[in-house]
Amino acid sequence: MRLFAAVLPPPAAIDELATEVRGLHRLPGAERMRWTGHDGWHFTLAFYGEVGEELLPELHARLARAAHRHAPFPLRVSGSGRFDHKVLWAGAAGGREAMRHLADSAGAAARRAGIDTGEHRRYTPHLTLARHRGGEARVDLGPYVDALAPYESAEWQVAELALVRSNLPTSGVPGEQPRYETVATWPLGH
Repeated sequence: MRLFAAVLPPPAAIDELATEVRGLHRLPGAERMRWTGHDGWHFTLAFYGEVGEELLPELHARLARAAHRHAPFPLRVSGSGRFDHKVLWAGAAGGREAMRHLADSAGAAARRAGIDTGEHRRYTPHLTLARHRGGEARVDLGPYVDALAPYESAEWQVAELALVRSNLPTSGVPGEQPRYETVATWPLGH
């Protein structure tokens, strides 16, 4: 199964961000973007890719230990950015350093459980909002980043680490979104 570790914002933060993002749909080129579904909004900590069932017990045990070593921390959705000309994202503020340490622990837990996580990159906390559809004229993401830059959600406490399964689209219908399913959660600091 295709898995990743994540911080899942509470419904109130998702609703607040959704209201802000609706305004972005009026910007030039918005129809050429593939907007992510609100139910899929999350902060990925570590992407594991395909993980065999036989590795799950060890991964669960190691993620539980990792969560135990990190205290809950404050977080809010804040600002925006982009990866190249392809991905528009919302950022995070508050406990960014705590989240980076949690991401490092989630990656290490997977490696110790025997999962190849690929090359290690500096963690950039982000929540993906949209991707360029590809094959079409490139959309200038600058106005989107500028419009969302001053955004600050209400603060909440991150109190758990989640293991999430990504179910990729299978219908072949253009624009179909992956479905995300929380497999397990572990409280931070317990």
